Amino acid sequence: MEIEVKDKEKRVNIWLTRAESQDQALLDSLKPLYKEYKAKKYLVAVFHSGNGNMKESIRDLLLYNKTRIRELEMEKEKQAVGKKQRAVKREMAL
Repeated sequence: MEIEVKDKEKRVNIWLTRAESQDQALLDSLKPLYKEYKAKKYLVAVFHSGNGNMKESIRDLLLYNKTRIRELEMEKEKQAVGKKQRAVKREMAL
């Protein structure tokens, strides 16, 4: 287990191995820590080691992010075109 306190960001990261993630006594022992930092208005994030293929997971995440960025850029372009069209219509109406 690794506990990382980021005071500037008011965040606590707790990294658990697979074995630690399955240890209920260990998980229960973290509850006072959650309460302590919640009282300080910190975000406590617990990261559990996964079972999947890391290379495939990273690839999938990167592909998703690339697609999502493209979608957001297209939406932004559509909004800009719409604004231009409305401005032209207003000018023509005058």
